[in-house]
Amino acid sequence: MKLDLLCVGLTTLDVVGRPITEIPPDEEGRLIEQIACAPAGTAGGAACVAARLGVRTGVAGAIGSDLTGKFVRFAFDDGGVDTSLLNTLEGYPTSTTILPIDHEGRRPTLHAPGAGSVPPLTDALMKAAASVRCLHYGGIGAPTFDGGPGEQLLKAAKEGGAEVFCDLIAPRPDAKDELARLLPYVDWFLPSADEARMLTGKDDLREAADAFVAMGAKNCVIKDGGRGAVMAAGPLRGRLPAFKVEVVDTTTCGDSFCAGFIAAHLRGLNDVDALTFAAATAAMVAQGLATYGKLESFEQVEGATKTLPVLEVTE
Repeated sequence: MKLDLLCVGLTTLDVVGRPITEIPPDEEGRLIEQIACAPAGTAGGAACVAARLGVRTGVAGAIGSDLTGKFVRFAFDDGGVDTSLLNTLEGYPTSTTILPIDHEGRRPTLHAPGAGSVPPLTDALMKAAASVRCLHYGGIGAPTFDGGPGEQLLKAAKEGGAEVFCDLIAPRPDAKDELARLLPYVDWFLPSADEARMLTGKDDLREAADAFVAMGAKNCVIKDGGRGAVMAAGPLRGRLPAFKVEVVDTTTCGDSFCAGFIAAHLRGLNDVDALTFAAATAAMVAQGLATYGKLESFEQVEGATKTLPVLEVTE
């Protein structure tokens, strides 16, 4: 399958339950309303959402040789995601995260690292990166990519004519060194508000976005949850509002924002309309559990941009 989008980086299995407000003492049990599981991560979650939005999508990363890895591969295949670049690493467990969700959609993260943290940079991946329309990079922090290999990958993508998008997941302070290598190849940098503040030391998100542009990113959009997003995209400056929905689970909202933006971008929407579509994609995901939430299709999200109320935010 000729890919329009290749998502590279962390792939995990998310196991999500709600509502959970406490761990029962001793060996007591509790009944809860819902449990769901799905592939997730900066690469895995974005790939699943993009495929559901009709984008011809592949995922490049790693799973373990365990039963969990077999399930993750099946779930990608079932969701229409190309897995030819998803490596199975013998002797590794599959990266897995348990997420207990409370009544307000908040969740602590209980993560068991595994193969997803060490995705290999293969010749096949280098070749594929040079032949796709868009590459979404979520590999910062992986020892197999940091320090040069990730830069080689993004350079190959740019030389092949791809548009490069980049996201973060729980970056360490030394991620600034990797960003200095990568951002000159990045068309759209899409960190979260917490990540942006931590890496730039700036409380004002407009200043943080501009700082990433000064580091080399062509455009930066900082995701700020229910407060929308802050843009430093060409002449676009300021805050894009979020949509008002009843939040069930925010787990994959950041990845779905990225996937929604790319999907709309590939359909030819202008930057503002594509970012609005991204916000609506996140809103659909936030209304249900795990990676997909209540997301159904591109057309559903397109309709939501016209009908969902906007969440007013005061600075």
